[in-house]
Amino acid sequence: MSRMININATQDHVMATCAKRNVRITAIEPLASGGTRVVTSNAVESVLIAKAYGSKVISGAVQRTPTRLRNF
Repeated sequence: MSRMININATQDHVMATCAKRNVRITAIEPLASGGTRVVTSNAVESVLIAKAYGSKVISGAVQRTPTRLRNF
């Protein structure tokens, strides 16, 4: 199981949910296609958040926002 999960919720909501469940976030970012990408510190915590969000978990490909500029 991956530590990364995409959720159809705002970044603030995901952060509050993780804090409430004592889940440690190692990376979090808004998705260009809508929702939030969150990386937890381990797979067990990722499963915990996936269960908390249920049907709001995004499966399949998502469009991320580039975080670095490309050199051409």
